[in-house]
Formats: sequence, C-alpha cells, structure tokens
Amino acid sequence: MNAEQPAVISVIDPLSPAFERVKTILFRPFDLGRWFVIGFCAWLAYLGGGPGGAGGGPRWQSPPREAEQALHEAKEFMLANMYWIVPVAVIGVLVIVAISLLITWLSSRGRFMFLHCVAENKAEVKVPWTKFGKHANSLFLFRIVVGIIGFLIAVIIGLIMLFVALSMKAALGFNVFTITGAILCAMLFIVLAIVFALIQKLTMDFVVPIMFLRTTSCVAGWREFLALLSANKARFALYILFQIVIAIAIGAIILAAIFATCCCAACILAIPYIGTVLMLPVLVFKRAYSLCYFRQYGPQFNVFSPEIEGAQLVEES
Repeated sequence: MNAEQPAVISVIDPLSPAFERVKTILFRPFDLGRWFVIGFCAWLAYLGGGPGGAGGGPRWQSPPREAEQALHEAKEFMLANMYWIVPVAVIGVLVIVAISLLITWLSSRGRFMFLHCVAENKAEVKVPWTKFGKHANSLFLFRIVVGIIGFLIAVIIGLIMLFVALSMKAALGFNVFTITGAILCAMLFIVLAIVFALIQKLTMDFVVPIMFLRTTSCVAGWREFLALLSANKARFALYILFQIVIAIAIGAIILAAIFATCCCAACILAIPYIGTVLMLPVLVFKRAYSLCYFRQYGPQFNVFSPEIEGAQLVEES
C-alpha cells in the first residue's frame, strides 16, 4: 500500500481524540491563566477572520428624477473639490491597506502560535512567536499573493458585470445576451469564492502543520500537500463536507446558548479577545480535529508531541 494512500481514513474517528485533547489542554487541570494565554494565541490566529456582509442585488430600473438630481449634485460637488477629495481618498485607501496587511501578518503569526499550543500542550506566546517567525512570514506572503490574484480576478469579473449592466441600460431592458452574461458573472463569482475559500481552508488545516513539522516555506508545504491531495481527492472532499456539518452543529449550539441567555452570550462573545477565550474549547477542538484527521495519513503528518500523546493514553486507559 502506498504511504500516501492509507487503507482507512475516517472523518468520524478523529472526533473522540479531538474532544480528549480539549479536556487535556484546557481542563486537566483547569487554569484560568492558561486559558488567557492560549486564548491570546487563538485571538491572533483568527484576527480579522469574521464573516463579512453582503449587499443587495442591483436594480436595473431607471432611477427616479430625485435620484438623478442627487447624483448630478454629488458629481458637481466632487468635480469642484477634487483637489482635496483625491488626496483624502488615497490616504484612506493606504491606511486600510496597511491595517489589512498588519492584521494578515499578525494572524499568520497567530496560526503557528495557536498550533504550537495545541500540538505541544503548552501555553506560550514568546517561544512560538520567535520560533516560527520565518514560517509566519512565508505564510503571510503566500496569503498576500493569493489575495492579490483573487482581487484581480474579481476586478475582471466586476468589469464584465459593468459591461453587462451598461448593455442592459442601453437596451432599455433585459435580453438573452444580458441575462446570460449576468448569470455567468454570478456563477463566476460563486466559483471564485469557493475556490479561494478552499485554498484558505486547506492552507490553515494542512499546509500550516506541514510547515510546522518540516520548518519549510508555504510553497514547499503546498507542494507536499498537493502530492497527498492528488492521491486522496475523495477523502479530502469528504473531509470538507464533514467540516460543514461540524460548523453547522457548532453554530446551532452557539445559537442555542445565545437564545438561552437572552442574547447576553452574544454580547459577551462580541467582545474582542474575551469572546475568543470563552470560545476556546470550540477553537481547540476545531484545530485538534484537523490535526487528528491529518495524522491518519502517516506518522510524518503527526504534529502532537510525545508528552500530549502519553497523557492521552493515560486518560483513555
């Protein structure tokens, strides 16, 4: 049997050891200070990772006269004040880009710090921050490049959609060409979102552990993972589907807790860092589950230290 094609790979079996690792890391023994340290690493790891909003769909009807007048006045105002609007807009964009880069860099560091805490059963900040600096920088650069590629593709699709919208307006309504173009653009956006979400998911769940084990770059980690993925496409597809099931189950539990506390839990969970500390059992479980699943492909993919493995065996016996 090929080492990259193990006889049995299960998405169910990792559930039990993942739960046990949550108990071992957070409750044996319970230490509030430990929670806050690991919680800080988890907070950095998921920094800027919240869900984004989505606007409503476009409307193709002609705007009313009042709207046309408002648009005309806004255009005149902008043309008359371009001397200060442009510099302010440029500065605003640069500030947003700088903050986004900082958040991405910090979260890249946090991914390795949180992985270190879960894999080694340790509550440390300084050690993984220093030890995995090069790994985090490589992950940061990879995420930036992928983000730029995704942005450029989205811009191209957006320009196509703009052309379709202008065609609709010129045609004063819908026709076969514009309707087909709108549907294709929407499908392209959906496919683009799915592809880049999968890249993000596979990078964090499997490539980062490979980098953690091999002390290698993100590109080299992806190269090794792609060899494994190509031989186990169906298994990793099942993993992704089961991850959706887990996410739904976790979401239902959190929603039930929010309703049970009359939304008080939601207010507390919304507090930066504090909410992450309270969600730590869930976050540790999710991280441990992917690691427990990954090690089924061979000991070369096992990130857990002998100490935590030994503690696990003692508890299970």
